[in-house]
Formats: sequence, C-alpha cells, structure tokens
Amino acid sequence: MRTAMTAENTLIAEAGYTPVESPESSPEALIERLASAGRIAQRTLARMDSPAKAHALHRAAQALREAEPDVLAANALDMAAGAARGLTGAMLDRLRLDSGRLAGIADAVDAVADLPDPVGDVIDRAERPNGLQLSRVRVPIGLIGIIYESRPNVTADAAALCVRAGNAVLLRGGSEAIHSNRAILNALVKGLVEGGVPADAVQLMPTQDRAAVGAMLRATGLIDMIVPRGGKSLVARVQADARVPVLAHLDGICHTYVHAAADPEMARIVALNAKMRRTGICGAMETLLIDAAFPAAQDIVGDLLGAGCELRGDSRAQALNPAILPATDEDWDTEYLDAVLSVAVVDGLDAALDHIARHSSGHTDAIVTADNAVAERFLGEVDSAIVMVNASSQFADGGEFGLGAEIGIATGRIHARGPVALEGLTTYKWQVRGNGQTRP
Repeated sequence: MRTAMTAENTLIAEAGYTPVESPESSPEALIERLASAGRIAQRTLARMDSPAKAHALHRAAQALREAEPDVLAANALDMAAGAARGLTGAMLDRLRLDSGRLAGIADAVDAVADLPDPVGDVIDRAERPNGLQLSRVRVPIGLIGIIYESRPNVTADAAALCVRAGNAVLLRGGSEAIHSNRAILNALVKGLVEGGVPADAVQLMPTQDRAAVGAMLRATGLIDMIVPRGGKSLVARVQADARVPVLAHLDGICHTYVHAAADPEMARIVALNAKMRRTGICGAMETLLIDAAFPAAQDIVGDLLGAGCELRGDSRAQALNPAILPATDEDWDTEYLDAVLSVAVVDGLDAALDHIARHSSGHTDAIVTADNAVAERFLGEVDSAIVMVNASSQFADGGEFGLGAEIGIATGRIHARGPVALEGLTTYKWQVRGNGQTRP
C-alpha cells in the first residue's frame, strides 16, 4: 500500500498539483472561509464587463489545452482507481478523458465565452402614472455551490457558465474524479487569473469529507444556491438537508413512445440512437413504449438486441422476441445509464401518457409519430422539462439547444427548467428611477 501511494503521489506531483488539506477545525469553518472568499471575489467579477469576462474565459480554455498532459495523467489515476473499485463500464465511460474529450471541454469553455452575456439585460420596462420608471434587470445570483459526481467535464462547464454570468462558484466533485477535477481546476484558474478574474471566484472543495457537503447545504447567507448534479441518492440528500435554495438536476428516466402512425424506418433509427449512442448520459432513453398497433415492433427490438442492449419487458414485449427478459416493477423507475432498456407494449396514446405520468422523472420524453394531432397532444400533456417529437432524447443537452455548456437539466418547476445555462444562473432586480416622487 505504501509503495502504491508513493507512486501515486509522485505522479500527482509530476502533474503539477497536489491535494490541498484544509486547516480548519470544522467543516463549518472551512465552508465559511471558502464562501467568504468567493463572495469577495464575486463582487470584483460582477464589476467586469462582458468583453473582459469573455477574454478571461478564452484564456482559461487555452490554459486547459496547454495542460493536457497534466489533466490526462490525473485522469489516468482516477480511471485506475475506478477500475480497482469496480465501477461499471458506464461509470468509467463518464469518467474517462482523452485528447478528443479534453479538446471538447476546452471548446465548450470557448463557446460559453462567446455567448451573449445575460447580465444587464432589461427584461421589461414600465412607467407608472406618477412618473416612476421601473425596470427589471438581470443580475448574477452571487455564489453558487455545485455538488456533482463522476463527470470531470462538469468542473469546466460549471466554472465557465458561472463566471460568464458573473457568479462565483464553489465546486464539490465526486471522489471518483478527484485528481481530474483538481487538474482541470488548476488550469482554468491559471487562465482566469491571467484574464483578470480573482482566483477565489472558482474554488474546488479541498476535502472529500461528507460533513463538508452538509456544511455547504446549511450555509444560509453564504451560498446563494446549490445545484446537485448526480444520481438519485445525491439529489435526494441535497433536497432533504439543504437550507439553501436548490436547483435540482434529477435522474433521467427518459421515455420514447413509438406511436402506431410512426414511420417504421424513422422509429428504428431514433430508438437505436436514443439508447445506444451513449448509454451513460442523462438523456439516454431508459424506457421504450411501443404501440400495440405499430407494425414494425420486432424490427426495433431486433436492432437494440443486435447492438448489445439488454431488454427487460412486460409480457407483451417479451412476446416480440424470446431474448427479452422479464421486467420487474423496479425496472420502470430505474435510470440504468448502461446498455439496459425497459420495454412495454401499450394500447394507444392514452396508455402511453399514463405510463409516462407514473414513471417519468420529468427530464425528457419523446414520441415518434407522423400524426400531427397526436404529436401536439403529447407535447401538451407530457409534463417534463423537455418534450420531443420525432427526435432522439440524446439531444437533451444545453449545447445542442444552442445554450453552450449546461450546469444541468433542471426537472423542477421553480426558477429554471430544462437545460440550465447562462440565463438560469441569473436572477433579476428592480431598478426604480424617479424625480422626487413621494407616496401619499
């Protein structure tokens, strides 16, 4: 054990960063120090104009590219540790970085830098009969805490989005990606500081102690909003324990309903892509609903089985192919994030809508149909953050929506819903201009 740890520490040192130990005597003291520093940095960031923030983010993207050897070396540590811990193939895929993926992360930071800055936008104006001029203006939220799991790209996405919207951010990544997150953060902060952003505007929690997460959740008055991004247990804990407002990115139990009037070839292509393009992302289809009157159900099932997907179905779905395993009650409420799919045969649109209402997590649900009236009913009656017609649920992504990188996909109904990007990281204030009015 001592030899392995020495080798790991040597590689960490060669990568140019070291784990930071907290000197505080309690998690509360740690959070108070980090949050206080972040709030001071945010006041400076809030005074920076849009071109200055964009310039700093471009510098951060370039610094990330220049740090590729360090980041990939750090990621290799995390991948080895993850394999040793028995992480699933899907989890390891979420964790893995290579030159292409790292380039994509840096490109996403550049893309955020080039997005229109929402800060200062006037949402609406009005003039009262007494001459008072009212404006609602977008402003940063302040200091945002983000708690996430195995995806190291979240470190860069969250930092870029928060900085562009004028917010400071306190990041707490999962232990699976600890080395990757630290390497990415170091590169980003180097570039941001070169661009004039205070270093404390983007901070990574220096400990994996779960008690520190609890202190984050209780940091009323220090942290303005918490964004949890991860599995159901993480989000449930945050929602249960938080005293700070929460913008939840819940699990993606995403459905695709193949209607009786669906074009068979389109249905085959969309269903296969929705599940198998990348099985480990939150927009991956987890339940396929096939209309009993759809004529090419066996073809869709055969495509998925042929691609290596395990299918678990109700009795009517099992009748389509003997390779389909029986589904349990739990399967309909499971986000597999793997090459596993639940399949049910339903009797028409109403049955599909009923199934989705019972089992959807409110993330993304889709229909394939050539019937416009059916499509419009589906769009109107499915109460999810994203509802699609004739498209793969894998498009449930802020980048694909033209929003740049996303902080997550909010499945609640308050403040923001769906892909949360720059606008979702702002609030507004009222500005009132008068010329001496007093209230009688």
